[in-house]
Amino acid sequence: MTPRSLREARVSLDRIRRNVDALRRATSTTHTMAVVKADGYGHGAAPVARAAVEGGADWLGVVDIDEALRLRASGISETPILAWLHDPAVDFAPAVAAGIDVGIGSIAALESAARAHGAARVHLKVDTGLGRGGVPVSEVERLMDVAATLERRGEIVVRGLFSHLANAGADADADQVAVFRDALGAAAAAGLEPEIRHLASTAGALRIPDARFDMVRLGIGIYGLSPFEQVASADLGLSPALELSASIVSVKRVPAGHGVSYGYRYRTTAETTLALVPLGYADGVPRAASGRGVVSIGGTVFPIAGTVAMDQFVVDVGDSRVAVGDRAVLFGDPVEGLPSADDWAAACGTINYEIVTRLGARIERSYLP
Repeated sequence: MTPRSLREARVSLDRIRRNVDALRRATSTTHTMAVVKADGYGHGAAPVARAAVEGGADWLGVVDIDEALRLRASGISETPILAWLHDPAVDFAPAVAAGIDVGIGSIAALESAARAHGAARVHLKVDTGLGRGGVPVSEVERLMDVAATLERRGEIVVRGLFSHLANAGADADADQVAVFRDALGAAAAAGLEPEIRHLASTAGALRIPDARFDMVRLGIGIYGLSPFEQVASADLGLSPALELSASIVSVKRVPAGHGVSYGYRYRTTAETTLALVPLGYADGVPRAASGRGVVSIGGTVFPIAGTVAMDQFVVDVGDSRVAVGDRAVLFGDPVEGLPSADDWAAACGTINYEIVTRLGARIERSYLP
């Protein structure tokens, strides 16, 4: 086996494939988008994208055109890609030239896309209630009329219509589905026939069949993490694809009453062994995990002792036999007895999405086929 790096995020591409396949089977939509924004949720956008396509995804989703162009530059030349968040002054021409679809959430952005040479392929976004991007309900008819005019001129192709659920409860989700259907009606009244209608991300795709339409956008689920509180990945037939670990760089015996890390928020209660792990908040380990996060060393789980620093944190391993070079696993697959990203999220008062996407550049990504 290849020697492990000092700090390593090891990603199983086979698990990405199997997670995509499991979600496709559960949702049964005509199209499946794998969302690989934010460097593939910290897993590595290009490797994840290729594995997701091998697992059955036929679309890729990213936030901006630069992310999409990087995927094209990595050799992903045929799979359709949608980018949906843009600088107001963005030049859509590179996207059009690279065959990248663009999400459009305002009339101004629509008119800008129409000025790009080559008939931009657009997905019109409606704000169905999330309150973020997309035209408000009051402007939907006008957006559809303008889009229809531009499409008749050959300046754009309206390929899709989309929105995003707030995941705010069954009633709120149902209201958003109804607003989305009204928007589809407005598109039809204007003479538009978008081939791809999409509303649901992983959570909505699994829980709201009415929100699936032609395509679901699978994000957190393809990485093997659950979008639901109190529902484990394994319960959804998913396996976490990323294991974060580091080599222990120092082990030393200290007496009772020894202070540990900044502020002495932790003091030893007896003679004990301290192990130093070379990961810190510069690497994306939340400082909020101080005294709360846990790691697995040699199959035993230990809590972080004291304050997480920029580059390192300390673990009190008691009398356990721990040596320099042993691996400290921060999170991985709980089925294998490891702490999970959900454990870390609970310890830090956040969500598993944040735990994996914040991993820094000093952590080497490696890939298991």
